[in-house]
Amino acid sequence: MFEFSKELGMFEMRMDMIQTIAFTTVVLIIGSFIKSRVRLLKKYCIPAPVVGGFSFAIISFLLRQFNIIAITFDTTLQSILMTGFFTTVGFTASIKVLKKGGKDVIKFLIVAVLLVLSQNVIGVLSAISIGVDPLLGVIAGSVSMTGGHGASGAFGPLVESNGLAGGLSIAMACATFGLVAGSIIGGPLAKKLIEKNNLKYDEIKESEALNIESGGSCCEVDIKLYDSKLVSSVKQIIIAMGLGTIVSSMFSATGITMPAYIGAMIVAAIMRNISDIKGTWETYEVELSSIGSICLSLFLSMAMCSLKLWELVDLAIPIIILLTIQTLLMALFAYFITFRMMGKDYTAAVLAAGHCGFGMGATPNGIANMESVTSKYGPSQTAFFILPLVGALFIEFFNSGVITTFINLLK
Repeated sequence: MFEFSKELGMFEMRMDMIQTIAFTTVVLIIGSFIKSRVRLLKKYCIPAPVVGGFSFAIISFLLRQFNIIAITFDTTLQSILMTGFFTTVGFTASIKVLKKGGKDVIKFLIVAVLLVLSQNVIGVLSAISIGVDPLLGVIAGSVSMTGGHGASGAFGPLVESNGLAGGLSIAMACATFGLVAGSIIGGPLAKKLIEKNNLKYDEIKESEALNIESGGSCCEVDIKLYDSKLVSSVKQIIIAMGLGTIVSSMFSATGITMPAYIGAMIVAAIMRNISDIKGTWETYEVELSSIGSICLSLFLSMAMCSLKLWELVDLAIPIIILLTIQTLLMALFAYFITFRMMGKDYTAAVLAAGHCGFGMGATPNGIANMESVTSKYGPSQTAFFILPLVGALFIEFFNSGVITTFINLLK
């Protein structure tokens, strides 16, 4: 476990697979404790794994810089946890649910996908213009912005394997910036839209929209977890992961570069839609979501602990430039495109604020932005119905496909 490394010139502590998962779980618990005590972290919805993991990454960086000790983890389980999480995402890609959400949900999904494309196109062009690797533009684009820490942890190592040193560390740093920036710009942007256009909450319109589009059942959830449903969900996840390896190997055989989880996510989506159509087996959304949350928390904690922050130093200025451009893009996109395409009414303004949150970070940040706006100007049930459906259920699926396409075009 402890030995002197001649290559590093200092003592090195190596953790095996079990020690790694145990250590990162403790880091996750510490992160939850810190978040519960620091109001700023709760305000910007910074995930507990990011709080704990990034705190440890800083400590690890300092220990290494002062030649005290280098800490190395066995990240074997990181890939399994990542695949497990994205498999649960695949199970949410239900065409039936998308249709039930109505035209506004489909319209907002189109808007979200347009942002994903814009983030990558602008990111790549900006990276080329300042003379850095175009892959850095993808990392600072929808990987870390719309994708957040989940996609960053998945695509960071893939981009590293394609020649961008420090891809994981860069992606995680960008995702953390995005969480904060998206939370800051959302509220002021919605305020300007509402006051400039004299927008107000329309109770009649809200009621009609919800009655027509929700179908009365789309948002119903069972808050209880059942053993039989958990067991069934685990079985479905494992089967999808296993079959997914075959799908991924078929893509790899054609020369397409993609993260390992894509195959499992595709298989899970197929299984979910067969279930919806044929009713041969049940897919339990609450249980699948709970399993996915566990996998994501442990995966992020492990990924954050493994960050090599010393790899960020040389790229600090280009990263700042790219992130500044992405922030401006998000603000302009939400103001001129999200607002207009969603109807230029009060709900559209609230959704513009929410889009800033999840378009640069995560769905909880988008919801937090909307809560801030509606607490001052009035409720918007439709916005709170639309954004979680797109942000939590569908956008990850589309974002992964777009990112994979860009990486293959640039390699």
